[in-house]
Amino acid sequence: MMDYGALVESIVFYLFAALAVLGAVGMAIARSPVRSALSLALVFLALAAMYVLLNAPFLAVAQIMIYAGAVLILFLFVIMVLNPRLDMIGARSRAQSVVAIVFTVALGGLMAATFTSGQIAPATGQYTPEFVAANGHVQVIGTLLFSEFLLPFEIASVLLLVAIVGAMTLARRERVPHAETKRDLKRDLR
Repeated sequence: MMDYGALVESIVFYLFAALAVLGAVGMAIARSPVRSALSLALVFLALAAMYVLLNAPFLAVAQIMIYAGAVLILFLFVIMVLNPRLDMIGARSRAQSVVAIVFTVALGGLMAATFTSGQIAPATGQYTPEFVAANGHVQVIGTLLFSEFLLPFEIASVLLLVAIVGAMTLARRERVPHAETKRDLKRDLR
């Protein structure tokens, strides 16, 4: 007798995995930064759906609220403030294309080596599904986040803060010539 529940779960998982990959490809090849950010939203939502399938509802909600919500809105805000134009960005140089091809081939080789090695998922260790169900998803994640993974958590938060400050610095530099132009315009009108 066939297990239809596992079959449906596999089909849904592969559907969302394909959506995540298509969104990532769309993000990488989109010419418009806004379209690239919207493709990133598709990736975030597909990952959240896969977290639900992996019985990690807290991670799914956090993925939607933090990444698809706050981080993506921050990206869109920076894109809108900086207002990059395609004619200013320009086309890729030949050197960039060669480097991109080399890294793509290297990534493909690593993926092929991983798939042919036989073991893709690591062992669960002490955090088995039974342990997580007994102690609760949020409690286990919170304990790990603020004990064993405190340093990476703080490094990620400092990195996001530096990115925000850098984006605002770039936006401020863009406005300085505009402000001088306004001042000159007011002076000329007098």
